[in-house]
Parts: sequence; C-alpha cells; structure tokens
Amino acid sequence: MNIVFMGTPDFAVPSLKALVDAGHRISAVFTQPDKPKGRGMKLTPPPVKEFALTQNIGVYQPQSLKRETETVTPLIKSLAPDCIVVVAYGKLLPPEILAIPRLGCVNVHGSLLPKYRGAAPIQHTVLNGDEYGGVTTMLMAEGMDTGDMLLKEAVRVNENETSAEYYDRLSFVGAALLVKTLEGLEAGRLTPEPQNESEATLAPMLTKEMSPTDFSLSAKEVCSHINGLSDWPCATAVLDGKKLKIYRASVSKSGGGAPGEIIDPSNFTVACGSGAVQLLEVQPEGSRRMSSQDYLRGHPVKKGAILSKE
Repeated sequence: MNIVFMGTPDFAVPSLKALVDAGHRISAVFTQPDKPKGRGMKLTPPPVKEFALTQNIGVYQPQSLKRETETVTPLIKSLAPDCIVVVAYGKLLPPEILAIPRLGCVNVHGSLLPKYRGAAPIQHTVLNGDEYGGVTTMLMAEGMDTGDMLLKEAVRVNENETSAEYYDRLSFVGAALLVKTLEGLEAGRLTPEPQNESEATLAPMLTKEMSPTDFSLSAKEVCSHINGLSDWPCATAVLDGKKLKIYRASVSKSGGGAPGEIIDPSNFTVACGSGAVQLLEVQPEGSRRMSSQDYLRGHPVKKGAILSKE
C-alpha cells in the first residue's frame, strides 16, 4: 500500500516502523517543524523525522496544513496515497486533504473512543484512575477525534504505572493495531462504526496549573494524580518551603495523620484525606530525579512534617 504518514512524537515512531516492516511504501512523512530544546535551545528534529531519515523517506514540515493548503494539497495528491495514516501529528487535517486517499485517512488514538477525545487521552486515563484504557483506529473526519471507529484494543493499566510508561506501551499496541487495520481496510473486511456522541468525553492538554498535589483527596486519587502527571508537567508539593516534584507513588497500607503529614519518614509515606501514599520517585529543587530512598539519604525528613500544595 502507498501511504503518506503524519506523526510527530516518539509515540508515533513504532507505528511508522511497523508500516515499513510490513512492506508498505511510505511515499512521504509529514511532521511538526524542528523545535529548540535544552539549555542551548538547539533546534531538534521530532522523533518521527529522525526515524524517517534513517529509512530515506522524504520529510515535510509545514507550519500549518490549513494555511499552506495551496502547496500541501497538490503535493499530497501527486503522491497518490492509498491511505494517509495519522499518529499524534498535532495538527488538524483540512477537508481537502481528508478527501485525497481512496481508503481514507486512518488515525491511531490512545483511548477507547468515544472516551477521551483530545490531546492527552493516555494521561487522563491514568489521572482518572481507570482500570483499562486502550487504542482505537478510526477513519478521520473534520471534528476532533469524531470519525468512525475501525478497530479497538483494551489494555489494562498496571499497578503504580505512570502515564509515561503506559504511553510507551500503548505506542506498540497502536502500531500492531494499525497494521491489522490497514490489512482489513484493503481486504474490505472492516465496517466503520459511528461513535456514540452521548458517551464522548474530552481529554484536553495537560498544564502546569494541574501540578500541585491535593493531599486532602483519597490515597487512590492522590496516587492517580501523581502517576498521571508523570513525566510532564509532573505533580508537585512544597516541603520545608521548597518545591518537590513527585514522579511516582503507590497507595500505602498505613493510615492516620492529617492530609499531607509525613507519617513514616523511613519510606516517605504521606497521609491523605483517607488512607496514605508512599512517594517512590522525586526530584528536589536544583537536583536530579531520584528514588525516594536516595532522596531521604540526603534529605532526612521528620515525622509530622507537612507537604502542602503551595
């Protein structure tokens, strides 16, 4: 199959690799422009571009498909793709492009649609403490993640799994599901299923304003908040006047104490509104990310000390 691939972050790389390994012809890759990163603000290519270049695939990086449709649309038409595959591209496709491929535009989305439409479905799955999330492939429409569904695969969220870890796992599930989807489309075996709009929920982009941790919530809610915001924007708390980033936590069997109170300084257990959580991975101001045990060796904490939101 002749495919134009559109994707940007590391989540999309396994899908692109799976298409190459399955023998599909990738006639072009569209990805976001290079962006400055790090202390030196060096222009850095997206992961999809880096992989595409290793495969000698032509890469295009328009600032906007909508504003540049007069040049992008004829280009894609000239490539005559059977299908356009979109995986975490980060841009909406205008109607002129959606109409080009004979098999349509197929999107790999990190949730069981219509639940969690939007930019951060995987993170919201963990944030909300869901037992299951998954991946859906769909035919793209003009709305945000509103297209007819093709295939789904449910994937359990492991205990204490962070959204970053779940994101990595789903990227490979999505890649395999994509290959199966294209095989089914080409063979005419798949029947697109409309989404039930009454069941639709949104998963908007995460923001730094979400970071402060509210220990007055239940232990399960606090744990989901911490693990759901890892690795970005990262949950935070204030201890002894200094901000502490918290990357991972688990629900503790301990209890008692006021919300935010350290009830066991030997293993960084903190009381919540109900129950308690054990902080497993943290990063103090001006230092690196580390296990809580490494942190406690250099920063002993006192029983009864309080972790606050700000």
